[in-house]
Amino acid sequence: MKLFIHKIYYTILFIVAATGITIAQTASQSAHVSGELLDEQGKPMIYATANLLNAQDSSIVKGVISNEAGVYSFDHIKTGRYIIKASNVGYEKALSQPFTVSDNAANVTLPQLKLHPDYRSLSTVSITAAKPLIEHRTDRVVINVEGSVLAAGNSAMDILERAPGVSVDKDDNISLKGKQGVTVMLNDKLTYLTAAQLATLLRSTDGNTIQSIEIISNPSAKYDAAGNSGIINIKLKKNKQVGTNGSLTEGVGYGAFWKDNTTVQLNHKDGNLNIFGTFSHNDNKRLQNIGIKRVITDSTGATTYFRQTTPFLEADHNNSYRLGADYDLTSKNTIGFVVSGYFNGEQDGIDNHTYIGPNFTQADSTLRTVSGVHQTYHNIAVNLNDTYKIDTAGQSLSVDLDYSKFKNNAISHYVTDYFLPDGSILKPEMFLGNLTPSNIDIHTGKVDYTNPITKSLKLETGAKFSDVKTDNNLTEKTAPADPYVSTNHFIYDEKIEAGYVNLNKTFKNFSIQAGLRAEYTSSTANGDSANVVSMIPRHYLNFFPSLFLDRTINDKNEINFSYSRRIDRPQYDNLNPFVFHIDPYTYQKGNPYLRPQYTNNFEFNYTYNKSITLTLGYSRTTDVITEVPGTDPATKVSFLTQDNLQVQNAYSANLYAPYTITNWWEGNINANAFYLGFKSNGLEGGNLDRGQTAYNIRTTQTFKPYSGYKVELTFNYQSDLTYGLYDVKPRYSTDAGISHSFANKKLNVKLAMNDIFNTLRNDVSSNYQSTNLDITQKRESRITRLTVTWNFGNNKIKVREHESGADDLKGRVKGNN
Repeated sequence: MKLFIHKIYYTILFIVAATGITIAQTASQSAHVSGELLDEQGKPMIYATANLLNAQDSSIVKGVISNEAGVYSFDHIKTGRYIIKASNVGYEKALSQPFTVSDNAANVTLPQLKLHPDYRSLSTVSITAAKPLIEHRTDRVVINVEGSVLAAGNSAMDILERAPGVSVDKDDNISLKGKQGVTVMLNDKLTYLTAAQLATLLRSTDGNTIQSIEIISNPSAKYDAAGNSGIINIKLKKNKQVGTNGSLTEGVGYGAFWKDNTTVQLNHKDGNLNIFGTFSHNDNKRLQNIGIKRVITDSTGATTYFRQTTPFLEADHNNSYRLGADYDLTSKNTIGFVVSGYFNGEQDGIDNHTYIGPNFTQADSTLRTVSGVHQTYHNIAVNLNDTYKIDTAGQSLSVDLDYSKFKNNAISHYVTDYFLPDGSILKPEMFLGNLTPSNIDIHTGKVDYTNPITKSLKLETGAKFSDVKTDNNLTEKTAPADPYVSTNHFIYDEKIEAGYVNLNKTFKNFSIQAGLRAEYTSSTANGDSANVVSMIPRHYLNFFPSLFLDRTINDKNEINFSYSRRIDRPQYDNLNPFVFHIDPYTYQKGNPYLRPQYTNNFEFNYTYNKSITLTLGYSRTTDVITEVPGTDPATKVSFLTQDNLQVQNAYSANLYAPYTITNWWEGNINANAFYLGFKSNGLEGGNLDRGQTAYNIRTTQTFKPYSGYKVELTFNYQSDLTYGLYDVKPRYSTDAGISHSFANKKLNVKLAMNDIFNTLRNDVSSNYQSTNLDITQKRESRITRLTVTWNFGNNKIKVREHESGADDLKGRVKGNN
């Protein structure tokens, strides 16, 4: 089969490349102008201003900001003669030699332009770049967390919940524009985690370590095909300063309980070597109140009412770390490594009261289940990377090898007492103890190759292999003194071999990118429980095409269209057939027979004046993996499991508009309307056909009333919506924060409050076949946080009085720097 995959992959590569070259030979050309800006040491000049000037009268044609590699670029430049003018704070302006864009020019690459220190300015200057909180780019939305006041003291999960179009439900499942199936990446790498494990990772990641969050609703073939509603990529901060520097962040918060967080970041960058490290710790004790009402009708028509109230107290102690280095072997070759992980502890206290009777106000009997759960989470991940810049035209090769190990353990005890209405004991006390160790080993390797075949044609190709093995063991005992006995041992092994090819062709005012990804999946589920057969093997090959079309109508109007096919494989814990009892009348279990779901995504974007964006989308998903509640009328026991629905249709329209009211007040609004419809015949003895139109509105206001002060105010509203068998109630909240810098911006103080009016809730209901339930959940959401950050060391670029001949030979640090 591996040989078969390789033959398919190389055949795809040959056909697509040959097709692209034919297009290149027959299509008209357009002008794309690009170049690099360097500082006096030959290092990339980040976030510098590059203006394209008309050589005849020096009028400005276009202006851009250089990226983190010091590269600037201008698209769709007309025939003419031009000059590049570059500038940055603390540096003298630099001018290029005049150059000509001819009629047949497709790509103009200019010589490197070096900026020299301005000796008339201060002896040291800081590089500062003010980015908007939210940026809309051609293929993604970027939330620049690094400069946000509201990120202070919050975890990655807290920040993600407040991102445009993103929502997190009662079980920590992440949705984008109402659709579940989001893939979350850290620094462009898949996490391969279940929803619960991902939530643990995100809650242990301090928001102060995050640079930005990228929301990619329609990824190209270069990305893994997982994620039917798109990819959320969390980018951690990188060191950009020469010398030794760092920061210390201390924070304290209060909601229903006190919270604290500490983060230390250290960086050392000298010549060809860059070393960086981060350690974060946070303590978070929080309360949530859960209420469940269920109505059960048996075969005789008799109705029983269940009313449950559950205060849930959770105490988290999280520690995360990240250590790495990059080294330039030559000016073209950079190697690096990163070691990261976490060690967390969680203590839960749950006091569940269930009232059973002929209605919700009258109880014939009562049961109380008191449970204590102690959980530990350990993770270590190692990455080795090598980037080789083959030539100056942009041809490059990169290799990444990754290994991750997760070791989790949970010990839980449940004690249930049964009472009559007068308080007397109905049944003897029941005890249940669980010990559930879980281990996950992940091996991945990938190689990516980029080659600008011509000035207007670029080829991207690569291959990836991943091997994920999960080992879960459920042991139980029914008396405190009894030993634990294994009742369910489940092992799941999944291997994926993938290859992709992307071709990008630029024409006059038009560009096209076509890609194809092939993934071969081989998985095996083994269990020794009565809930699963001894072995469930699966082997399948899938192809995932993608297409991107971009058309620039004029300087103020641009349209683009994109299409991609996606897959979502079942989460490991959803395949696990464990039966997890919440109380004697409620349990949840996995489904080892779940199938992958497949999605075809279509998007159309219109951008006006490079700021206002309108997006229309449609997607169709088959074999939709969905949480399904069920009830056994005979035993009156309710359960949750996962199943495949036949089809989901999703329509969406999104409008993003930034605006400036005064020089101290700017804002943006993100409005999203969508329809989700579900159909599935034969589900629990009935035919499901339901859907609803919903909308989400998020607006952010930024005020700068005085020098050094910044105020942010955010409001978010999510209307009620339908997802599968659930009706989700509206959610809304308001956040505010203020920051001020002292001591020449070395000391930064931020004060913020989440959910000022304490309105954020997670309430859902379901009424289908024998299921009739209503769930209310109120988490601790109104939290005030004070965060202080001290930046120390050499966080400025110094003006050099002398420059050695070796400085121009030092390579630029790439990768995780």
